[in-house]
Amino acid sequence: MKTVAQTIRCVLCAALLLCAHAASAGDAKTYQVTGPVVAVTPTTITVQKGSEKWEINRDASTKTQTDVKVGSKVTVYYTMTATEIEVKSSTKGGSKTK
Repeated sequence: MKTVAQTIRCVLCAALLLCAHAASAGDAKTYQVTGPVVAVTPTTITVQKGSEKWEINRDASTKTQTDVKVGSKVTVYYTMTATEIEVKSSTKGGSKTK
């Protein structure tokens, strides 16, 4: 038969595992793009990848090992973050209200 202490330990362990899983699920996925720098400003970096130009925002907290210059080959690591979410009303079934 389980004692009260064992039951409490099991509940605490389950709660800790659940919290750890929830905390790791909140991490944003990281992406990367590699290529030569075609433009750089204090707030953006533009990287050529194939025929596409990728313009990525940056700020004072963006880490760099050295000065980024046009022509340098770089790998930019970034995440996608929503800045605004607009909810659209759906009109399923084609019914209109008057």
